[in-house]
Amino acid sequence: VMATENPIEYEGTFPLPESQLDRFFMRITLGYADREAELAIIDSQLHSHPIDEVGQVISAAELEAAQAAVRNVYVDARVREYLVDVVRNTRSHPDLYLGGSTRAALALFRGAQALAELRGRDYVVPDDVKYLAEPVLAHRLITSPAARIRNLDTRTTVAEILDTVAVPGASAA
Repeated sequence: VMATENPIEYEGTFPLPESQLDRFFMRITLGYADREAELAIIDSQLHSHPIDEVGQVISAAELEAAQAAVRNVYVDARVREYLVDVVRNTRSHPDLYLGGSTRAALALFRGAQALAELRGRDYVVPDDVKYLAEPVLAHRLITSPAARIRNLDTRTTVAEILDTVAVPGASAA
């Protein structure tokens, strides 16, 4: 599922329930375009909409091959354990009312495989997991009432968890 999200303050918008949020692979915040990019967007639509010119980029066979390549990226048992420990820590963190599901762990696993493939590796490293933890996990989590009072958000909590879960291959400080 791919979707855009309007700010909560917009009339007629409502937050999605956690069961639906858990089905979104990741949440990426783009922010506003800079001045030059915004002008380019407007200029690109002077006479037509860019969607009118969208064409096929890859074939179905190429897409299936890319998906197979991602599934074949190696993930060492220690990295899998690290990934699971990160997600499991969301379930017991005192600032979270709702932690990450098994679906969240699977999304982080597949995302790390895809990131490794995009970076030209046939194996996942812990930094792949760290890089994707916030966009894959934060939107699935719910802060506790006490954390909301302290203005904590789930992105901050994910970062805190990443700082506390032992990374495979890292020396203890």
